[in-house]
Amino acid sequence: MEYRQFGTTGWKVSALGFGCMRFPTTDGKPLSQKIDKPESTRMVRHAIDHGVNYIDTAYPYHGGKSEVLLGSILKAGYRERVKLATKSPVWLIKKGKDFDTYLNEQLMRLQTDYVDFYLFHALNKKNWHNVVLKHGLLKRAEAAVRAGKVRNLGFSFHDDYNAFKEIVDGYDGWSLCQIQYNYMDTENQAGTKGLRYAASKGLAVVVMEPLLGGRLANPPKPIKNILKNQGKGIKPSDLALQWLWDQPEVSVVLSGMTTMGQVKGNLRSANMSGTASLGKDGLRLIENIKKRYRELVPIPCTKCSYCMPCPNGVDIPRNFEEYINGFIHNDVRTARSIYSRFFKKEERASQCTACKRCEAKCPQKIPISELMPKVHGVLGKDQPYPKLG
Repeated sequence: MEYRQFGTTGWKVSALGFGCMRFPTTDGKPLSQKIDKPESTRMVRHAIDHGVNYIDTAYPYHGGKSEVLLGSILKAGYRERVKLATKSPVWLIKKGKDFDTYLNEQLMRLQTDYVDFYLFHALNKKNWHNVVLKHGLLKRAEAAVRAGKVRNLGFSFHDDYNAFKEIVDGYDGWSLCQIQYNYMDTENQAGTKGLRYAASKGLAVVVMEPLLGGRLANPPKPIKNILKNQGKGIKPSDLALQWLWDQPEVSVVLSGMTTMGQVKGNLRSANMSGTASLGKDGLRLIENIKKRYRELVPIPCTKCSYCMPCPNGVDIPRNFEEYINGFIHNDVRTARSIYSRFFKKEERASQCTACKRCEAKCPQKIPISELMPKVHGVLGKDQPYPKLG
């Protein structure tokens, strides 16, 4: 196992971390509360026995059952062998003391007196201002550190680079941040720019979604053809992981593993990892894959947002983004799940009235009013995508 510096903490972290969001389930439904406890226990302990020393969970994972199960998994001496990270459910906090209530509940679930890393979960500009700062949660978190319940503070993030930089600069006590990052997300959310900025400030950077929810591990046929012809036999998942480990600013890569085969495969990949080890051929292969993905995009939306705001509240760029992601990755199920769970009703493509005000402002001259019903037909109903070229 390769070990890397964890920011300025003086501690070295395993290249691979175990994310406890996608345990195997007995009902076959991803993320459900019916976790396969024996198999999950076997997987986590196997990873620890083979060098993994960073375990990540959160209050809502598996409907609250992830923390509970992890508490039992880490018995028999395993807790002392790892650093444990969990997250404060910021969106549930309505007043300052709620922070302490949730932290104490999480410590009970995890059957531990302290967590090594406590992160504010899924921060964005809105809840940074309206929850964390408004309710004085940083002072609450510092009190938890002084009380010995928390060793280090951090945050996980979902917003744009400007919001990321504001949060990084907004508190001097951060030890780590957690960002969504992979070779298709270099300019999304914090992106490469955010990764490097956080590292320059001394923060450890924990990477989540390294395989884009599994999409990069099972790419569409045109991408598989490139890998077959140019990849010298490398697996899609290994290429995506090695691209991350190639970057010295990446501290640890989290993988939410569902099978023992995934655990063993990721351990093998981590054992081969290293900074600046991908080489010119590997980096060229990544660029060729990204270029082919861009050629597959069915709608030329650049997310410039000139079309916004929509008078009916439709989030036009975001609707196109999810439609495009589902199309190019051949993954309509995930796209539909995001559309139904994370889009407000007024933000959905179904609310388009074809007023065409957006079309007059679109630099790409996209026929938005014609496409919105098609987007909703795929994401909100049960229509198939057109065949992938």
